[in-house]
Amino acid sequence: MELVSIKGLTKRTRQPRSLTVEEFQKFIRHLDEPFRTIALLCCCLGLRISECLALKWADVDWFNAKVRVERGIVCQQVDDVKTTESRRSMVMDRELLETLKRWKQATQFSKPEEWMFASPAQFGKLPWSYDQVWRMYQKAAGKAAIGRIGTHSLRHTYRSWLDSVGTPVGVQQRLMRHADIRTTMNIYGDAVTEDMRSAHEKVVRLAMQKKPELISA
Repeated sequence: MELVSIKGLTKRTRQPRSLTVEEFQKFIRHLDEPFRTIALLCCCLGLRISECLALKWADVDWFNAKVRVERGIVCQQVDDVKTTESRRSMVMDRELLETLKRWKQATQFSKPEEWMFASPAQFGKLPWSYDQVWRMYQKAAGKAAIGRIGTHSLRHTYRSWLDSVGTPVGVQQRLMRHADIRTTMNIYGDAVTEDMRSAHEKVVRLAMQKKPELISA
């Protein structure tokens, strides 16, 4: 993604790319933990990287299969989420929840108040930084021979896949957590919970390649 600053404002000059299912599969095969799980959460939930890195274990409702976005972190400074609409609980497919559970069992930082993706180099006091994740993404993308990608590419991929499985734009708006539906339609291209859950599950199937027939949906 290319950015240009104009009088103190940051303007995106090129939209991040979206990955095909095949490209995403090649990409995550070259990611070690926790970067593989970070990529899966961003792609399957449409999380901004600032939101994903700011997750704590206490944000997960294991019984009801939900995760709550409460905060963001930029330049290792914890801040509020981007918009009021961004702060919400999101349903999680059971298989994605199992992936998260396996990471919880593997990490040394698994207490409710600890960062989900705590950095060992920071003794768990901070999560992995954006720069570290970006470098790992570039390394994996290079090995997968899919070209360069940005961390925001996975949120765009999520939007693209929602569209590919026939998700109504109103459902997409809720899942993308956009306050204005025009943001969903113009930049990325009121729903009931079951519609949102169904769309989310279809995206997870694509990401984890459990139902190949959905790829052409």
